[in-house]
Amino acid sequence: MPRFAANLSMLFTEVDFLDRFAAAAEAGFSGVEYLFPYDFAVEEIKARLDANQLEQVLFNLPAGDWGKGERGIACHPDRVEEFRAGVDKAIAYAKVLGNKQINCLAGIRPQGLDCATVEKTFVDNLRYAADKLAGAGIRLVMEAINTRDIPGFYLNNTQQALDIRDKVGSTNLYLQYDIYHMQIMEGDLARTVESNLAAINHVQLADNPGRNEPGTGEINYRFLFEHLDRIGYQGWIGCEYKPATTTAAGLGWMKAHNAI
Repeated sequence: MPRFAANLSMLFTEVDFLDRFAAAAEAGFSGVEYLFPYDFAVEEIKARLDANQLEQVLFNLPAGDWGKGERGIACHPDRVEEFRAGVDKAIAYAKVLGNKQINCLAGIRPQGLDCATVEKTFVDNLRYAADKLAGAGIRLVMEAINTRDIPGFYLNNTQQALDIRDKVGSTNLYLQYDIYHMQIMEGDLARTVESNLAAINHVQLADNPGRNEPGTGEINYRFLFEHLDRIGYQGWIGCEYKPATTTAAGLGWMKAHNAI
């Protein structure tokens, strides 16, 4: 059975961020992920990981001004230098935290630019990041996100991600497959994951509709977990859902779906 990581940007939000590490460990998680570590000293996060015997599984490259609605800058031609500086910053954090994979958010497509320019910017930035991360022993993943939750998000389906990956041409670029986003954009989850298993290095989950825990919506997670196990998926599954009530109250899904 795949391993499950608590997404601390979504779970245990009733306590301060640094206290969520202990909460995740107490709930039985062995790994954690979250959007960004950059608002905290890396030594503080490392101390919480060590104290709770947690593995740092994933975080994102710096993605612009999140509070103002930016959701990544990798496809923005006027932000290339900022993107490259963010790669260096992410590597510095990852080395201390023992983090072995980093996600790149493409961002919302900039207005007024032709498709070729936007795509070339994204491809060039991914190639740069993949090469830099490879030198540090870190894998790069990229995530397709649905355009209902984030209108205009540039990378929004599996085939587009695979085409981009081919154009980048790096052996250090993989897909982060978010079940929730891809249920909205394309469905056919089991076949898509199986067909592209070699390209997928991380999976995330939430049910649909509502983006709550498994068992609250239409996705057959019991089947999907067994399917991932059957086809030999070896990576983590990040629990990136909004608890319907509280995190603790909703964790029964793990037993109900044979996830523990």
